[in-house]
Amino acid sequence: MIDEITMSGDSTEDLRENHVILNDLVHEMDKTRLTTIACVSMCDMDDPYVQIPDVVSYNHYFGWYGGDTDMNGPWFDEFHAKYPNIPIGCSEYGYEALNWHTSNPQQGDYTEEYQAYYHEELIKQFFSRKYLWATHVWNMFDFGADSRNEGGENGQNHKGLVTFDRKYKKDSFYAYKAWLSDEPFVHICGKRYVDRVEDVTKVTVYSNQPEVELFVNGVSLGKQSSPEHFFYFEVPNSGETNLVAVAGDCKDNSFLRKVDVFNEDYRLKEKGAILNWFDVTAPEGYFSLNDKVSDIVESKEGAKVFTEFMAPLSANMMGASSVGEGKQEGSGLDKMLKMLGSFTVLRLTSLLGAGHVEVTKEQLLDLNEKLNKVEKKVDCLV
Repeated sequence: MIDEITMSGDSTEDLRENHVILNDLVHEMDKTRLTTIACVSMCDMDDPYVQIPDVVSYNHYFGWYGGDTDMNGPWFDEFHAKYPNIPIGCSEYGYEALNWHTSNPQQGDYTEEYQAYYHEELIKQFFSRKYLWATHVWNMFDFGADSRNEGGENGQNHKGLVTFDRKYKKDSFYAYKAWLSDEPFVHICGKRYVDRVEDVTKVTVYSNQPEVELFVNGVSLGKQSSPEHFFYFEVPNSGETNLVAVAGDCKDNSFLRKVDVFNEDYRLKEKGAILNWFDVTAPEGYFSLNDKVSDIVESKEGAKVFTEFMAPLSANMMGASSVGEGKQEGSGLDKMLKMLGSFTVLRLTSLLGAGHVEVTKEQLLDLNEKLNKVEKKVDCLV
């Protein structure tokens, strides 16, 4: 198996020739085994490189590194419609989560709640598409990654369904157990998210049983049925609350506490970060660093501000030839915007360090000041 060779985008003639030779060699060595490659999102599905092996898979992180979570299934539908005779699968997908929590999960917040939502959505999209020959969650466990600097804990990749020390199974672990295990169980999500400010809070329960009943301080909130194994309850949040979920002969317990002020221990504060999202001025009705790139560039004035900021930075990532292209269809910057459009500007700039691109606090504050002058109204780009 070959992994992410086309990270930079389109393949070259030399690269394809080498892979044809390698593919033939593998078949000569063992005629009983299929060959495969793991392409990455930047590799176009129409690239002839994709058609070299017997079967193919893609590493897609729509909803994490770029794009939105709901893009995953439709992308595979398009591939399957174009190339029905090429077995297609998903060789990597995942989302990073640490011990951060929120009742309003947002892409890129590193919370356990958004990771659970992400995997719920991917499970529903992938498991309903029977033409996929394989799917591979990345990863079962958090693992060491020396150059990684994300989520407030450096040196690790936190896409695991289980923590680095193997002691805690994140909620997303149980989402897969609900779909894949025959062992009866029920699991209340959010056990590490005890203190909550809202008067009514959402509580998610996973089970492979057909029906779940949730009790709040001994009082039933009713029973729910779900063929998707995910159950959602609106729970009154007052004082201290003991939760008990019952599914068949299985039970699980959890605990909530009403607080007046959000517990800051649940909120990610990047160590050494230039800015955090809650430090950014965001006047109502105007853009800021906390807005998605895709929303900003839909505004003609916003696109101008953002492109002028990104052009010199993109030179370091994509080569000087891309800089003068602006946001033209098919340009290097345009391809990057399509991939990373669902990122907030702040998150996008925080990840540029992985490409050895430095952005200063002063640059970000200057960009934010300019965005604060752009109204959130969509006008046509010409």
